[in-house]
Amino acid sequence: MENSSFLNFVIDHLSQFLQYTAFANMTVGHIVMILVGLVFIYLAIAKEFEPMLLIPIGFGILVGNIAFYPGLEIGIYESGSVLNYLYFGVLHGIYPPLIFLGIGAMTDFSALISNPKLILVGAAAQLGIFGAYAIALYLGFSPSEAGAIGIIGGADGPTAIFLSSKLAPELMGAIAISAYSYMALVPVIQPPFMRLLTTNKERLIRMKPPRTVSKKEKIIFPIAGLLLTCFLVPSGLPLLGMLFFGNLLKESTLTKRLADTAKGPMIDVVTILIGLTVGASTQATTFLTVKSLGIFVLGATSFAIATIGGVGFVKILNLFLKEGNKINPLIGNAGVSAVPHSARVSQVIGLQYDKTNHLLMHAMGPNVAGVIGSAVAAGVLLSFLY
Repeated sequence: MENSSFLNFVIDHLSQFLQYTAFANMTVGHIVMILVGLVFIYLAIAKEFEPMLLIPIGFGILVGNIAFYPGLEIGIYESGSVLNYLYFGVLHGIYPPLIFLGIGAMTDFSALISNPKLILVGAAAQLGIFGAYAIALYLGFSPSEAGAIGIIGGADGPTAIFLSSKLAPELMGAIAISAYSYMALVPVIQPPFMRLLTTNKERLIRMKPPRTVSKKEKIIFPIAGLLLTCFLVPSGLPLLGMLFFGNLLKESTLTKRLADTAKGPMIDVVTILIGLTVGASTQATTFLTVKSLGIFVLGATSFAIATIGGVGFVKILNLFLKEGNKINPLIGNAGVSAVPHSARVSQVIGLQYDKTNHLLMHAMGPNVAGVIGSAVAAGVLLSFLY
């Protein structure tokens, strides 16, 4: 009798243990998302596609899709769990401004200051944001959802997270994953459109070397940039304020230690937290929906529109510029905010047609303008849709 009771005790507790394992709670969706996470990690390590982003996000997807028994306070959407506390910074838009502070501290705006008309190229590339917004509205998304989806076209993960946290927090996981995925795939997505839209003659255009920018100009720029952009779009202040503040820390040269902290340890810590928690937010039970798949398609579309807008605008602008002052349209793609990856694409494609024509420094102008442009666009959308 005692042996029988002991055996029942063991069986009951073994059954309870098995009930709590991931094997018992796993769904097909969890398996699909784990495979997606493994693909992200493979692309980051084997193909070197944005490893600083894709490794944290990919591992976060694995963490978020280990199935568990509800109520244990371990899931990212369960109140009181550690992951839920870490996700707070994403959900309430805290991490993105800190990322922008680090970006500002590591960004050199000299290429833009020396050739101010390149800011127009960065502005033109934001066509991807408003193009995707219009398409999302047409497909039946609400105005707030469409605005959050459209910002993917800015190729700026932190901006996408910031705006979606305000306009469509329920779609944030899909929007953030889409934005960061396509940022990593810039070298794959943009070149076909760049080649399609340009002639061989245009690809060989040589631009004048950027002029030397004085220290005074570099110091004035973040102050003037803050006042001009935030007086126009105050809702962009959390991002633009931190971007220009970080840049002033860098350019003043008197706060080097603060700038080094912002662009080094701080941005690294925040990148780890934002990547891991955004990845974990792709929990299959809440992430795998028809809307999520639609967002991925719209994200790719917005990147294509942004690239076309940037390259096409340079071609139009060249109609009004004299010989010797024309802009190589291959830097038009750099108007998206993926710094410095889209600028490197301009350089790589340019060298394929002329091994002595280095476009990187020129491309950095519209590239950093794109950072400002995407934050301004986010502020505009927030003003109208929040």
